[in-house]
Amino acid sequence: MGRVVIDVMFKPEILDPQGKAVAGALARLGFTEFTAARQGKRFELQVDGEVTEEVLDRAREAAATLLGNPVIEDVVRVAAAPEGDAQ
Repeated sequence: MGRVVIDVMFKPEILDPQGKAVAGALARLGFTEFTAARQGKRFELQVDGEVTEEVLDRAREAAATLLGNPVIEDVVRVAAAPEGDAQ
């Protein structure tokens, strides 16, 4: 059994209040080396068999059709999950 990982992020021009809150909390907790944060979404899709290029193409299609909102989000990664990666 294989898994595909899809990461979706707000487009850079879209305000990200949750990311802003995280950045503020990091600074208050002493993590001053981080100057900004952005919130995103991660999807994991399980497939029977191995993750082939055809499966990745279908995952990209699913991401563009359903998982990301093209008006405000970018699909930034569609890839096979590494073997042994925790679910």
